Amino acid sequence: MNFPVTRMRRLRRTEAMRSLVRETHLHPGALIYPLFLCPGEGVRRPIGSMPNVYNLSLDEAVKEAERCAALGLGGLLLFGLPSQKDEEATGAWADDGIVQNALRAFKKNRTLDSLVMMADVCLCEYTSHGHCGVVARDGDHYHVDNDASLALLAKTAASLARAGADIVAPSDMMDGRVAAMREAMDLASLEDVPILSYASKFASAFYGPFREAADSTPQFGDRRSYQMDGANLREAMREIELDIAEGADMLLMKPAMPYLDVIREARQRFDLPMGAYQVSGEYSMLHAAFERGWLEPQRAMMESLLSIRRAGADFIVTYFAKDAAQVLG
Repeated sequence: MNFPVTRMRRLRRTEAMRSLVRETHLHPGALIYPLFLCPGEGVRRPIGSMPNVYNLSLDEAVKEAERCAALGLGGLLLFGLPSQKDEEATGAWADDGIVQNALRAFKKNRTLDSLVMMADVCLCEYTSHGHCGVVARDGDHYHVDNDASLALLAKTAASLARAGADIVAPSDMMDGRVAAMREAMDLASLEDVPILSYASKFASAFYGPFREAADSTPQFGDRRSYQMDGANLREAMREIELDIAEGADMLLMKPAMPYLDVIREARQRFDLPMGAYQVSGEYSMLHAAFERGWLEPQRAMMESLLSIRRAGADFIVTYFAKDAAQVLG
């Protein structure tokens, strides 16, 4: 029946009515907060392009983690800024690496038991050249050597799992990395640690502020030879299928808002738990509009997160996690 018998506005009349029939919901437990860990003590260094986000020394990171737990967040995604970098990304897989030390400290703190500790597995923050794998040079030319990178990535995953990571999250986009990590962790009797694969990570302009935060800008070239072409939806589905076949337990889509169609397509095809990463550029872009008074901060923040949930993400990695949790109560 059509108007006037059918009146769609009947169910929008009051906030209580709208809440009752709301189809998509957010809750703090579905939000994951990224932390950038750096050397030192008492360090809380602002990241210029990301308002209210900081590089944190371990003591400050513990305080931040305690705030996240008190807000009811689901977990943390940990990134490390080592004191030294080299060609072999030694800081990524060293037993006394910055994220490894943080994991051990977090696991000793019982107030953090409610937080799932996710450790990003990549080499870009730890290599002197800023690429996500081993660089091979041929005269004036270079390439990221996929197969040579797998051994270091596998060592990194096993090291992080051994230190206490609840989940390891490879973001490098090397072919075969999930299988290599699964084998390394199984051999180390870490078979119960799941792999959250950045299964279709796109080469995106929206990563710019993160590279300041993680000090991971490539010293030459770019990452388009290993991160995905933003034009390719079908290829993204193939990437996901391959990672699942190699042993991925969970999926992470990145970026989020510019690729909502990819999230939706993946949700319709695959049954694995799936998250999406609202990346630094999405966060900074919204904050720039907030600072100019162009957008209402709380409404725009929550609408952006709802769009990602509506597209099919079970959980969201976002720099808005703490702010959103306070709104959600």
